[in-house]
Amino acid sequence: MDNKKIRVAITHGDTNGIGYELIFKAFEEPEMLDMCTPIIYGSPKIATYHAKALSINSNFTIINSADDAQDGKVNLLPVFDEEVKVEFGVPSQETSRAAVKALDRAITDYKDGLFDVLVTCPINKDNMHIDGFAFPNSDKFIEQCISEGQKALDVMVNGDLRVALMTDEVALKDVASAITLEAVTCRIRTFAETLRRDFRISSPRIAVLALNPNHSAAHPGKEEAEAIIPAIKQAAEEDTCVFGPYRADEFFGNGDFAAFDGILAMYHDQGIAPFNALLPQDSIHYLGGLPLVCAASCQGTEYAIAGKGEADATAFRHAIWQAIDAFRDRINYDEPMAHPLPKLYHERKDESEKVRFAIPKKREAGAKEQHK
Repeated sequence: MDNKKIRVAITHGDTNGIGYELIFKAFEEPEMLDMCTPIIYGSPKIATYHAKALSINSNFTIINSADDAQDGKVNLLPVFDEEVKVEFGVPSQETSRAAVKALDRAITDYKDGLFDVLVTCPINKDNMHIDGFAFPNSDKFIEQCISEGQKALDVMVNGDLRVALMTDEVALKDVASAITLEAVTCRIRTFAETLRRDFRISSPRIAVLALNPNHSAAHPGKEEAEAIIPAIKQAAEEDTCVFGPYRADEFFGNGDFAAFDGILAMYHDQGIAPFNALLPQDSIHYLGGLPLVCAASCQGTEYAIAGKGEADATAFRHAIWQAIDAFRDRINYDEPMAHPLPKLYHERKDESEKVRFAIPKKREAGAKEQHK
């Protein structure tokens, strides 16, 4: 692999939010330009307005095409010509339309091979249904445009804690019907492949959470018996290190999550609530299972502080780093896989891992103490 700088496309998000502040603060550090070549999909006028309001030296270079991006510069590519009024902290269809146009132009340029990875600034999900844009968020738009029929995987990341969602943007009443053998099996495969390729974990250990709080090995719930447990067994037969299903309260309450490289939660709050409680700051959102590396910081538009210079760009900077690392890790993973050597022998399966990750019930553990 050559040492050329990775081209990072960055969409400006909702222009009444904190997007430009995150961008400017992230690239205040000179080391960032040593790592990559940023291409901001946005508006020079709006960027200038934000920079003046924040008293930040933006120092961006306007380019007409992503092809013209220069190393060592913060390149800004205009994505629309019309005037857009900036009112910090005020949601509007106009600013949401500006966010969509930036995203749409970035996806078009990706298809033309003009950049390597994509990092998105925050949008207002409640205001995205404009001009026929029939997607609940930017992730679904990206998935629809480039997934080639594959379903993207939402992964929350903070250090070694990685939580993926079995169902996302699904009402709680519809979660059970969405958990099928085929769906869970596909999710586990995508998660394992994402951890191998994008996070450089050669043999990832994945924990799968149970849907029903009263689940037990002796009395599994309907979804566990019909979908989750069979999917785990099928994945294990495919040489994936997957374990469970675990009750979420015991799994997080006992600290068992620390033994795994990835955790597959059945629905949003089951995974995201403990994730945010454990690590409330500097987390990122990674979109796995796509041909394009996509990342974002776990931040909303934060209208309450927009334009006040109070936004923290740490998580946004982490999102850029993760995108760069994932791009390189994919290349390192895929190169030897392109021409694999044939196996000369059959490996003997080691079942010891199964025992190690079979978390005992508290009653069983107490009984063992009594017999000692």
